[in-house]
Parts: sequence; C-alpha cells; structure tokens
Amino acid sequence: MHGSAGDYGPAAAVPAQPAEAAAGQARRYLAFRLGGERFGIDILRIKEIIEFPGLTEVPLMPPCVRGVINLRGAVVPVVDLAARFGREPTAVARRTCIVIVESKALGEQQEVGVMADAVEAVLEIPAADIVPPPAFGTGIRVEFIAGMASIDARFVILLDVDNALMLQQAPPAGSPPPAGTAPERAA
Repeated sequence: MHGSAGDYGPAAAVPAQPAEAAAGQARRYLAFRLGGERFGIDILRIKEIIEFPGLTEVPLMPPCVRGVINLRGAVVPVVDLAARFGREPTAVARRTCIVIVESKALGEQQEVGVMADAVEAVLEIPAADIVPPPAFGTGIRVEFIAGMASIDARFVILLDVDNALMLQQAPPAGSPPPAGTAPERAA
C-alpha cells in the first residue's frame, strides 16, 4: 500500500510503523527524490519533514554539509546527499525540503537534516521485495545502500542512514591523534 505525498508535506509529523511491520512482514519507507532518482529511508528513522528554511553556513565543514538550522532551539546539521554521493549539490527549488532523521553514526545518536528535492510518499515494502544492491553501477558506495526495491516499475534505493551520514571514521584504537591536534596531557 502506498501513501500519498500530500499526506506528508513539509512540517508534517510521520506516523509510527505498525507492530506487524516491525515483525518482518513489511517495512515502511519515506520515498523522496534527489537528482532525478528515488530514495527511501526507513520511516522509523524519520523525525519530521520541514520546508527548506535557509541555512547558516559553518566554515570548514565538509562540502556535503550545507550548514545548520535551528530546530526548536537545537542546532541540526543539514547534509546534501547529492554532494555526499559525489554529485552536483542540490539546487534549492520550490519543493526542496529537509527530512530530519535520527542517525547513530559513530555510535552517537543525533538528529541530522537531509536535503530532498521533493518528498513523494510513504511506501510499504514487503521484506521479500527488498534485494541487495548491485556491486557496481548505482553511482553510490554500496555501504550507503541497505537494499533496493522495485516500485511501480522503478527502483527505490533504500539508504543505510548511519553509513550515508557518517562523515568521519572513528580512528582505530591506539592510533595517534590527527595532525594539528595536541595530545591530551595527564593531570
């Protein structure tokens, strides 16, 4: 069953997934457009969808971090997934919005905004209809993809939010500090 995009417009809260879907029968994904492709994020990771409010740019951030927004007093970074995937940055248009997701990148839970050209629908996808990503040809690193599903004769790329939003790797245990940082001193 497919929801309509009109049901989940900017500033809409996203409904929780029913218990039977959590048991493995089907999962719900928020489908959105990015650069002409259709992507999906597990609905349980979505906090809300807001209109594109404009951003505050922060110096020395990775190119895919377009800036930050103030979300009810919290500073929330906004990631341009198109830039993250090595493509042209997302052009802001009338339907551009920010999807606020919960990310557990580097083991720390935080809210992150993800730019989308447009939100389409909430899709209910049976687990049996989700296939692993191909090893090549998607134009996106395989570790960013949780799976792919064919909906209405087109593929939806289901994102692994934590891997896609992990902008820095945790250094291996015992590795020296990054260049330009002072080592901690014992008191």
